[in-house]
Amino acid sequence: MQVAGKTVVVTGGANGIGEALCKAFHRAGAAKVIVADLDHARAEKVAAAVGGAAFKCDVGQERDIRHVIEVTEKDFGPIALFCSNAGIGGGFDPLSENAGGASDEPWSRSWAIHVMAHVYAARHLVPLMKKRGGGYFLNTISAAGLLSQVGSPAYSTTKHAAIGFAESLAISHKAHGIGVSILCPQGVDTNMLRSIPKGPQSGDGDLAPEQVAEDALKGIEQETFLILPHPQVLGYMRKKTENYDRWIGGMAKIQAKMRETFAKS
Repeated sequence: MQVAGKTVVVTGGANGIGEALCKAFHRAGAAKVIVADLDHARAEKVAAAVGGAAFKCDVGQERDIRHVIEVTEKDFGPIALFCSNAGIGGGFDPLSENAGGASDEPWSRSWAIHVMAHVYAARHLVPLMKKRGGGYFLNTISAAGLLSQVGSPAYSTTKHAAIGFAESLAISHKAHGIGVSILCPQGVDTNMLRSIPKGPQSGDGDLAPEQVAEDALKGIEQETFLILPHPQVLGYMRKKTENYDRWIGGMAKIQAKMRETFAKS
């Protein structure tokens, strides 16, 4: 899919990967870039920089996503590309005393933002895209959805679920001309990464958001389902499936090292 001349929506577009995506799509000639974010003031700044429009949006609320879609379609034309990019990094516990956690809050918030936000976007856009013969979804997920995230069961679990939904979205609607890509980087130099304990997600180096956005744009143009800004992830995936027990053992060793490090701090 080529974004030139198209209307594009980016959730979580006020900073990090989302801001970089907005600017990359603008450079690629998008007709209008819609910046949706909980931080409306920052979203307006990004929108001004790309000649777009801003919406205040909590992606965990279906009504907010429906509002963004309805107003965008009414005021700026059909949405050709919807980038479900917003994410949170809460619930990290390097010691991992109990994988079940102490409360439902980090689980429910992660589920709403990392899974249901994708579901809501599809729920309200797929019927419109089917009527006009196609469209495209880019879902920013994480390598944690393919591998795991030591220290955050809620993050890892919901990112796995996000990949499962993206697969279903792609399978169900390929015949309707609807394409899907998932963006699965490891460490990216963003505020979210800086807010969590340093861990194996940065083992292969933290990429600049701009590099990740360029990789995403290339993947969309080539209509690639799995976009891996860190190509090493493919090798890790193969090792995981080749010998799951050995992989679990290796990840448990990483967990043990994290416990040792943080217990001393």
